[in-house]
Amino acid sequence: YNCCYQQVKVEVEEGSDSVILPCKTKPDLPEKATVEWTRPDRELTMVHLYVNRSDHPKNVDDLYCGRAKMNKDLLRTGDLSLTLEYPTERDSGGYICTIYRDKDILRQKVVLQVKGSTVMLILFSELKRNFQVFS
Repeated sequence: YNCCYQQVKVEVEEGSDSVILPCKTKPDLPEKATVEWTRPDRELTMVHLYVNRSDHPKNVDDLYCGRAKMNKDLLRTGDLSLTLEYPTERDSGGYICTIYRDKDILRQKVVLQVKGSTVMLILFSELKRNFQVFS
């Protein structure tokens, strides 16, 4: 299983519909496998939890409720990537995908950088017409 201790960097523009945080391992995970997506830099905030072949939104932090999704057939494919909808700058930072598979614990770290939106700069420049705004 090759989902351990790698670090991936992902960049996305603020205002995008979604961003994929990648995490892949070998296919055909056992049905009892648990997958957690957490934010280690935010006191281990729970972003997404998958246990007993289903999502557990009640355990997820309010900031991510309804915005974080995983593939339906993730155990079969081994694709444990997380889709985060409508990313904003406060979503920037580290994420860890942890897979509890039998007695093994596998981890992948993803660093997300959400770049500030040009829409915000345009709105700002309309308010401050005398100032030049650079992205």
